[in-house]
Amino acid sequence: MKELIKYIAQSLVDNPDKVDVTEIAGEQSSVIELRVAKEDLGKVIGKQGRTAKAIRTILSAASTKIHKRALLEIIE
Repeated sequence: MKELIKYIAQSLVDNPDKVDVTEIAGEQSSVIELRVAKEDLGKVIGKQGRTAKAIRTILSAASTKIHKRALLEIIE
């Protein structure tokens, strides 16, 4: 999951080297924290949060395959 989010985020931003993804894994779920450069934050969130929602949808579909729940948090 971590690699998937990192790949998507690096494809969207101008500074792909500043993308940082950490995963906090639990038994039933995991929280994935995404940090990008301040100037790239709008590109990851998108207009009215559409890009962030799309990333969360992809993450949800991928996590269903491994029978685990995943949450994406975009951190400033």
